[in-house]
Amino acid sequence: MAVVVVTDSSARLPDDVRQKWAIRQVPLHILFDDADLRDGVDEVPDDIHLHGGATTAAATPTELSDAYRQALADSGGDGVVAVHLSAALSGTVGAAESTAADLGDGVRVVDSRSTAMNTGFVALAAARTAADGGDLDAVARAAAAAVRRNHGFIVVHRLDNLRRSGRIGGAAAWLGTALSLKPLLRIDEGKLVLAQRVRTASKAVATMIDRVCAVVGEHSAAIAVHHVANPDGAAEVAAALAERLPSCEPAIVTDLGPVLALHVGAGALAVCVEVGE
Repeated sequence: MAVVVVTDSSARLPDDVRQKWAIRQVPLHILFDDADLRDGVDEVPDDIHLHGGATTAAATPTELSDAYRQALADSGGDGVVAVHLSAALSGTVGAAESTAADLGDGVRVVDSRSTAMNTGFVALAAARTAADGGDLDAVARAAAAAVRRNHGFIVVHRLDNLRRSGRIGGAAAWLGTALSLKPLLRIDEGKLVLAQRVRTASKAVATMIDRVCAVVGEHSAAIAVHHVANPDGAAEVAAALAERLPSCEPAIVTDLGPVLALHVGAGALAVCVEVGE
């Protein structure tokens, strides 16, 4: 058997990639109109990010426990590595750690200190090591090493979702400034923080592309481009990165998903980067 990797639906791993590497997934939740919708399981309105009354919730202890117990059984005792979105952005890691403690030493929880495909890249690093026959310690080490190689940036077009989200560190001082402000955000120590204030969306996106290229430099890198109701913008970012970083594989392009979309709003564009070793 082999170590089994579990993640959550924030990771935005395409279905074919999850299936190829046998990565399990637990859903995050959207609470809307008295309904509890499971991301990736239940049908969620495409425009959920436009509904001010919708909120998000972490994976439940029951869901985590069920997923980990099944993964443990399927691993034949080799163990489970659970990779989840940043503890600074969700309560999922806390619930995962409590659940893992109840199940013994066979489950290791890794805080990706990020979200979206930055979490996905960490899960993939763990799954590749598991597929190569790595034991529980080796798979957990591979995940932890991937955390340190990840960088995330996002351009947000709407400020109202940010105001409601409460997920933006140090936001109070600048969220109320000029309406034309298009903030470039980055992931720092697991938190979403302001990287730069830019006056136009096009300049913000150009600045994001510049920062991604600076992070990659002469290295190889895995790249993902995400969007919220902005597929054309995502395609343009992916094309620009392909032109400027020809040594990298083409970017994975996916939507950001309903849970994350609720926090950043329509039009958002994000780039997740895992720099090669």
